[in-house]
Amino acid sequence: MRHLRRYPLLTALVAVLLFAAAACSSGGGKQEETQTATGGGGQVASTPRLKIAMVTHAVAGDTFWDIIQKGANAAASKDNVQFLYSNDPDAARQAQLVQTAIDQKVDGIAITLAKPDALKDVIGKAIAAGIPVVTLNAGENESPDYGALAHFGQNEEVAGEAAGEQLNKLGAKNAICVLQEQGHVGLEARCRGAAKTFSGKMENLFAQGANLPQFQSTITSKLQADKTIDAVLTLGAPFALAAVTSVKDAGSSAKVSTFDMNKDLVGALAEGQVQFAVDQQPYVQGYLSVDSLWLYKTNGNVLGGGRPVFTGPAIVTTEMAKTIEPFADRGTR
Repeated sequence: MRHLRRYPLLTALVAVLLFAAAACSSGGGKQEETQTATGGGGQVASTPRLKIAMVTHAVAGDTFWDIIQKGANAAASKDNVQFLYSNDPDAARQAQLVQTAIDQKVDGIAITLAKPDALKDVIGKAIAAGIPVVTLNAGENESPDYGALAHFGQNEEVAGEAAGEQLNKLGAKNAICVLQEQGHVGLEARCRGAAKTFSGKMENLFAQGANLPQFQSTITSKLQADKTIDAVLTLGAPFALAAVTSVKDAGSSAKVSTFDMNKDLVGALAEGQVQFAVDQQPYVQGYLSVDSLWLYKTNGNVLGGGRPVFTGPAIVTTEMAKTIEPFADRGTR
């Protein structure tokens, strides 16, 4: 597995934290409390009970966020934390969910910043109310300016550059980068990075990710209109699987690659239906978001030293998929 590292110290920090966690113990618009009784059979922390909220821009049905929640729940179980999760892809409604968490007087908030401008003010309100905030998955650049303690994710443009280089290795010449959500700064950065390193022609294509049949149809039409397209790069696991069907429906020979993984995507990788995936390890993002807030509240620790803690990217190829399958089967990759 190929990792791209800009901050080796932070990568090492992630590994140390996960080792320590193992030693100690092991959605859509509505807020959910998800809490397991023990951390995989180990002891729960004896520190005071905390309440931590996570508010994301997740679209209902996107299994990527199930993996993030699984990591967050593992940390919550270990840390004696009541974990509250809510999500909405509409930035204004996501901001309202953050306000709800503030009104509930939670002890910490983890938030994604896919559309950061809409969330700046409410993050300021949380911090003014004495609630520490961390960001995850999206918003790396805005996170420190908004006052967040830390950011957990990958540099999306660097991840895109890795994808472009991998497309070169596949011999692709004419690619489309398919964005499933308009205005999402992280998705735009992925396509921008891929175009930067890809030696062939790359065109961005918007396809509505909230409606998978429509998403699939958009790609099919594009492939039928341009038979020279030989690579389709999607930005999420469910969208890659839809694109595989689009290629078949269009009678195209284009190869599908993607960002992010889930159980079905790992299976498609192993079967060669998808050429590679850029993995940002969502389980780690969820875990560290909760654990870092617990560390801050119980011991005054701040992770990252003002820089993002990178959880990716890593290129997972067809050959590597078999080693990932056991983890994907239990919902952590």
